Amino acid sequence: MTKYAKLILELINHSKGHMTAEQIFLELKKTQPKVVQATVYNNVNTLCQRGMIRRMSIEGSPDRYDKIQKHDHLVCKKCGMLSDINLEDLTGSLERQLGEGIIFYDLKVFYLCPQCREKE
Repeated sequence: MTKYAKLILELINHSKGHMTAEQIFLELKKTQPKVVQATVYNNVNTLCQRGMIRRMSIEGSPDRYDKIQKHDHLVCKKCGMLSDINLEDLTGSLERQLGEGIIFYDLKVFYLCPQCREKE
């Protein structure tokens, strides 16, 4: 694993939020002034392919990156705010319904966050 991949993995694993590649680049640039955006994109793609981080794709928003840890997500349909939630593990239920073993699932629950509900 490259030096940059290790630093990116550390950033994502210690982040409280869900960083975009641009945010990762800006954060990394603080300590690694020679880093370029292409390096960040190449490394996040490699880390995703290796199953070390996961890519969160939400229509209309840039991809965000998240640590590998069992949790689900709440997504505000209006402002796009993404937050973690811990729901009951559905793996067993999904496997029974499908009649097949699954590797993992990615659950996104769409709603209106309190701030957007307040504005309406």
